[in-house]
Amino acid sequence: MILQWYPGHMTKAKRQMQEDLKLIDLIIELVDARIPLSSRNPDIDEMGKNKSRLILLNKSDLADERYNEKWTEYFQSKGFYVVKVNARSGAGLKGIQGVINQACKEKIERDRRRGIKNRPIRAMVVGIPNVGKSTFINSYAGKACTKTGNKPGVTKGKQWIRLNKTLELLDTPGILWPKFEDQEVGIRLAYIGSIKDEILNVEELSLLLLAYIRDNYPGLLEQRYGISEEGTPLSMLEGIAENRKCLLRGQELDYAKAAGILMEEFRNGKIGRITLEYPPMMEEKNEDDQ
Repeated sequence: MILQWYPGHMTKAKRQMQEDLKLIDLIIELVDARIPLSSRNPDIDEMGKNKSRLILLNKSDLADERYNEKWTEYFQSKGFYVVKVNARSGAGLKGIQGVINQACKEKIERDRRRGIKNRPIRAMVVGIPNVGKSTFINSYAGKACTKTGNKPGVTKGKQWIRLNKTLELLDTPGILWPKFEDQEVGIRLAYIGSIKDEILNVEELSLLLLAYIRDNYPGLLEQRYGISEEGTPLSMLEGIAENRKCLLRGQELDYAKAAGILMEEFRNGKIGRITLEYPPMMEEKNEDDQ
């Protein structure tokens, strides 16, 4: 399954971000806690050199808590500040201001020495499509400042949002990068909805996801759909179609509808808390153990 999606507006957005970086003190990067590395745009590290960095592990309520902790340790070991959040419910948001102050300590001290009072920290909020940037800003600001949607590409232009005397946020459009070197990255992004379903083979994607969940989280599929996990991914998809009465005329199974149900329920956390990738140090350890 070869995946690529890089609309023209993303090139323009990237150029604009490079310009705006001159104005900001801190980059707040949202990643999806289920795929923290795959949901990071590698261009951000290149563009954000010499800036303070905060990573928000968003949708942490949908990810396996054991691995939320491991990912937090991993990013901290790379020099990032990290906070686990659920932008939709507001969980974890209260702790962010203190971490921002810590991340921008040098800037605050420098202003103080120069006699500059109350100059707000300016933070750019970045992340790939559908990772929850707008939802985060709305929740954090306590009011609807930006458009939100669960489709990639809702935020088009840049917007400054003043939260209080000490903090201003710059919202940016979600951008991917021109080429996925590793197709597994593209597949993980498709799982979480960061690539438009319209350009995907959702049935094929659902078979890959079924195999992953069965191998890494045995029992969850049986519990959710009352199906056997013994057979092939296709037989499991058939089981879901039967369980959910996904039928075409003539009582044929509707695989496309069953695949759509699986993807939606995975994305909403209804199957269970599932992490789709592990920190590099853990992957190396797992290979050594085999």
